[in-house]
Amino acid sequence: MDHTQRRTHVIDALVRVAAAQGLHAVTLRAVAAEAGMSLNLVQYYFQTKAQLLHAALERLEQQSHARWSARLDGLPRPVTVHAFIEAFLTEALPTDEASRAFHLVWTSYAVLAMTDPDLAAQPFAAGPDRLEGQLTAVLRQAQREGTLDRQQNAANEAAHLLSLSHGLGTSILVGQRTADAAMEILRAHLERLFPGPAPSPQSRAGQAN
Repeated sequence: MDHTQRRTHVIDALVRVAAAQGLHAVTLRAVAAEAGMSLNLVQYYFQTKAQLLHAALERLEQQSHARWSARLDGLPRPVTVHAFIEAFLTEALPTDEASRAFHLVWTSYAVLAMTDPDLAAQPFAAGPDRLEGQLTAVLRQAQREGTLDRQQNAANEAAHLLSLSHGLGTSILVGQRTADAAMEILRAHLERLFPGPAPSPQSRAGQAN
C-alpha cells in the first residue's frame, strides 16, 4: 500500500473499533491491532490520538457527502426544495451501518472534546457549520421561489432542522425510537414548513436507495 492507502487503512480500523466498542476504547495500540500494523507504523502517520480522530471525522464526512450525492442523483427531476431537504436530512440519520458509525464517532468525539484539550483544539465545528450554511442557502432559494414563507428566518430554520435531525439521530442510536418513527417526525415538520404537495412515493423510494 502507498502512504494514502495506509492512512485510510488506519482510519478505517479506528472507525471499526469505535463502532464496536465506543470511542473511549480507541487507543493507538488498539487501532494498530485492528489494522494489523505495528504501533510504530500507526504513529508514523498519526502521532496522537487526537490527530487520528480528526482524520477519521474528515473521512466519515467525505463518505457521507458521497452517499448524499448518490441519494440526490436518485431523486426525480426537477428536484423540489421539499424533496431536497428531506433527502438531505434523511442521509443525516443513522439508518445503516455506515451512517451509524458516522453518528457514533461524531457524537462521541463531541462529548470527549468537552474535557479533552487536544480534541477541543481541533476545528470540530467546520462540518456542522458548512451543513447549516448549505441548508440556509436552499431555504432562501425556496423563499425566492415562493414555496417557503418569506417571513421565515432561513438561518434560524436551518439551525432548527439540523438540531431536529441530530436529536432524532441520537434517539435512534440509543434505541429510543426506530428510524421509521424518526422519519415520520421529520416529515411532519417538513410538511408544516412546506404546506404544498409532499415528495411523491417515487421520490422517497429514490431516497431510500
